[in-house]
Amino acid sequence: MIRARKSQESHGGSERWLVTYADLITLLLIFFIVMYSLGQLDLERFKYLSQSLSQAMGGGGMILMNGGPSTSAGQSGSRPPMLEKDQQDLMTLSDIKEQLTDYMDRSGLQSKVSVSSEDRGIVISFQEEVLFVIGSSELTQQAREIIGQVAPILRKVPNYIRVEGHTCNLPIHSTIYPSNWELSSARATTVVKELINKHSFPPQRLSASAYGEYRPRVPNDNEAHRQMNRRVDIVILRNEYQVSEPGSSTK
Repeated sequence: MIRARKSQESHGGSERWLVTYADLITLLLIFFIVMYSLGQLDLERFKYLSQSLSQAMGGGGMILMNGGPSTSAGQSGSRPPMLEKDQQDLMTLSDIKEQLTDYMDRSGLQSKVSVSSEDRGIVISFQEEVLFVIGSSELTQQAREIIGQVAPILRKVPNYIRVEGHTCNLPIHSTIYPSNWELSSARATTVVKELINKHSFPPQRLSASAYGEYRPRVPNDNEAHRQMNRRVDIVILRNEYQVSEPGSSTK
């Protein structure tokens, strides 16, 4: 009887390694789940997973929630330090903005032309009357003079430049411009052609975009606001936005 009991105890003890093995497998599974989560772009799901794993393991503290470095860009607890080239880009654009603002002030254009900083870069916004006659895409003489002063400043930076045409919501129906899409496109293209043909601007750095009436600065609820929305914007794009621009296959 005693021998049988000892045999059972011995048999039960020899299988205790299975418990340790199961714990090891569980920990490995958790490890690979965490590593997989680190490689994902959804930080909120990772936080939720970390909380769930912490509770499942019976720990009072949170695991991997101190914002340490991540294997995915932009997914750490704090924003990574700005690269030196990005800092230089911002400094250059800040200097360009100062030069443009100074020119607009000296020329008395500050009420019709605004120079602002946005996440995407520096935006020079010309109200319609500065560059065009209403309903036309032909540059005025004043417009050519202004572009002639702005072009040398723009050439100082290697950044891509996007010229954007905008209109108000008043419909236009003519043989030349069937809609505001054509008008805004023609105006943006006219400015691009002026920069290239008259001021030897590198064409590979330029693009033209048309937004019609669909990107207003203010509601089109009165004539003063509609006048603000009829504009052409010249955008000096920050270097980090160049990745969204199509590359050239020619060198």
